[in-house]
Amino acid sequence: METQPQLLPPTLKMAAPFMEKLAEYLGSPEPAVRLILSVLLGYPFALVYRWFFFHQSATVVHLFHTFSGLALATFNFGSQVYHSLLCIVIQFLLLRLMGRTVTCVLSSFIFQMIYLLMGYYYTATEEYDIKWTMPHCVLTLKLIGLALDYYDGGKEQSQLSADQKKSSLNSTPSLLEVFGFSYFYGGFLVGPQFTLQNYQHLVSREMSDVPGQPPNSVVPAMKRFGLGLITLSVFAIGGRHYSDSYFLTDEFEAHPFWYKCVYMLVWVKINLYKYISCWLITEGVCILSGLGYNGKNEKGEHQWDACANVRVWLFETTPLFTGTINSFNINTNAWVARQVFKRLRFLGNKLLSQMFTLLFLAVWHGLHSGYLICFSLEFIIVNVERQAETLVRDSPLLTSIAQSHLYPFVYVVQQLIHWLFMGYPLVPFCLFTYDKWLKVYSSIYFSGHIFFFIAFLVLPYLRKVFVPRKRGSEKKED
Repeated sequence: METQPQLLPPTLKMAAPFMEKLAEYLGSPEPAVRLILSVLLGYPFALVYRWFFFHQSATVVHLFHTFSGLALATFNFGSQVYHSLLCIVIQFLLLRLMGRTVTCVLSSFIFQMIYLLMGYYYTATEEYDIKWTMPHCVLTLKLIGLALDYYDGGKEQSQLSADQKKSSLNSTPSLLEVFGFSYFYGGFLVGPQFTLQNYQHLVSREMSDVPGQPPNSVVPAMKRFGLGLITLSVFAIGGRHYSDSYFLTDEFEAHPFWYKCVYMLVWVKINLYKYISCWLITEGVCILSGLGYNGKNEKGEHQWDACANVRVWLFETTPLFTGTINSFNINTNAWVARQVFKRLRFLGNKLLSQMFTLLFLAVWHGLHSGYLICFSLEFIIVNVERQAETLVRDSPLLTSIAQSHLYPFVYVVQQLIHWLFMGYPLVPFCLFTYDKWLKVYSSIYFSGHIFFFIAFLVLPYLRKVFVPRKRGSEKKED
């Protein structure tokens, strides 16, 4: 399918030649330059909000957030902004007409997901394109979450989990409120996910270390901004040498197996900075506006991580797949855990709930086969890793080795395996179509599949060898 042309307003048509020259000068695609500029524009918008709108009425604040977000959407996608407008209005009507019912939740989920998937279908190409479906997938989760939080607001407090109490809505939001929530400049384009209740706290001037006054958040915001620029620079420089397209070249095919593995290991590390840089910069915008305020910690220090989408230190240091998953795209993962995984308890099987949750994530990302392969591999890798962790924890010998002076060596080996097989499932995620990812997997002999299949088969036998059997009396005590 071919991407629909974007019709730009006259003012944006005048700016188009400038954007083309800027993109050519930077050596980047014009849509990517527009996106980065839009993310950076969140900072002046946040400052304007702090200086001129912080003490204004809720109506004025909603209008500011709506029109500033719409301006960014139009700057990037032209007339195709109508997709988001339509879905927001329909979602509001579903809340009003159907109320706090299961019918409203199901109707919201079906409509928003079908609209997103149809968007993917009609705009699909074999490359990653920055088009209206990119922010729309973020908006889809927001609007489905809105319906679920509204539904939870009709339950008794005793029926709600701790997470649901923090997000449930006790009153019906206005259309303007839903617009402000949806188009908020710090989250519309690339996330993060946040609840309407958090947005309401922002508008009511509660998201501040000084309630009722603009937050003292300039320094923490600039720290995230600076870190975002560093990671963006790493990607801009390294991404030119470690690109997705190189996997499909004859030159890559001709390299020995070990080189391909090393390339994949370095490639994934550098290319993940593409996402991390955007999330860090937008997190700074949220902190500057106040939406990032997260109360005080146990030491009484103010926290600004409510909108954190990446834990940089954990991302850089963890030797575990689950550690990287827990450090990456945090708010989306939290949304999926709260709104999908935990609501699948009725299945009575944690593994089945995990499988359906990953299937939802794969479909939400797009219709390409690469997404299904990526998340199915994640399911296998995470469960094999958990078995391995249990084995080490239950084995006195393996635990002593892990805690001995050999640990630095073990850590380095873990990191090499970890990043090699983080890259392995992300190849189909980035290459999309089966003819591309199949070519790459064939060139490295499906090593990831073989490694984890063998590990899955061998771990139970290793457990019998390394984990001492419990005596009958110990079993009874357990």
